[in-house]
Amino acid sequence: MTNILKSILAINPKAEFTVSAEDVKQIVWNENTTPIAEKDILAKQKELQADYDAKEYQRNRASEYPSIADQLDDLYHNGIDGWKTTIKAVKDKYPKG
Repeated sequence: MTNILKSILAINPKAEFTVSAEDVKQIVWNENTTPIAEKDILAKQKELQADYDAKEYQRNRASEYPSIADQLDDLYHNGIDGWKTTIKAVKDKYPKG
């Protein structure tokens, strides 16, 4: 789950604060930072989590694509069509949501 820190900084990258126990009720706003409403933090947290979840296919693909060196070798030995076949297999395994 996306944490409160990331959610606050997504709303206000310059916010100065501390948060205890990952609890929106335990945020101390520092350095004259204007407090952000709990509902706004929680809404941003939900939004960031949904975005993260929607991009799972990207993380899965990245871990299965061959290294750049292997892809270049594939291009050299098998041409662009061979390389496309290799990449397409990963894309087909992990389609966009």
